[in-house]
Amino acid sequence: MGPDPRSATAPSNGTDSATQTTARPNYGGVWLSRYEFYSSGRDATYTGAHYVVIVQNGDRLTGKSLPGASSNANSPLSLDLTVNGNVITGTWVEETAADGYYAGAVYHGAIQLLVEPTGRRMAGKWVGFGKEFDVNTGPWELVFKDASVSKETVERYSRPPE
Repeated sequence: MGPDPRSATAPSNGTDSATQTTARPNYGGVWLSRYEFYSSGRDATYTGAHYVVIVQNGDRLTGKSLPGASSNANSPLSLDLTVNGNVITGTWVEETAADGYYAGAVYHGAIQLLVEPTGRRMAGKWVGFGKEFDVNTGPWELVFKDASVSKETVERYSRPPE
C-alpha cells in the first residue's frame, strides 16, 4: 500500500528537502450557491440562490446560508461536504419558509460537484425527493465571492442574491 494521498506531506523527491508540504486548496469563505428545481405543482423551473459561508476543516466543508441571504426569504440552506481531489460530495438541507409555497417543508438530498481548475467555481448536480414523493435532480453551482468571513463581509452578503 502506497502513501495516503490525503497526507500533508509528500514523499521526498531526492532534493535537499526531507519532506515537502502538499498544498490543500482552501475553500473557506463566502460563496454564491445556485441550483435549479422543477416545481410540478406550478409546472415551472425555478432557481434557488443563497450566499453561504463555507468553513473548511481538513477535507470537510460545512456551509450555512447567511441570515437574509436567500432568494426565497426565510429558507436557510446547509451543506455538509467532503473534498476528494477536485470532486466535492455531500448532503444538503433546505428549510422552506413557513409562509411560502412549500409551507415550511424541509427538503434534503445529496450533491456532487466538480471544482474548476481555478478553485473559484464548483458545478454539478443535486438529487432529492420532491413534494409528490418523487426523486428529482438538477444543476447546482457554487461561485466563490470572498475569502473573508469578517463581520463586515458577512453583513455585506446578508442579503438576497441578485
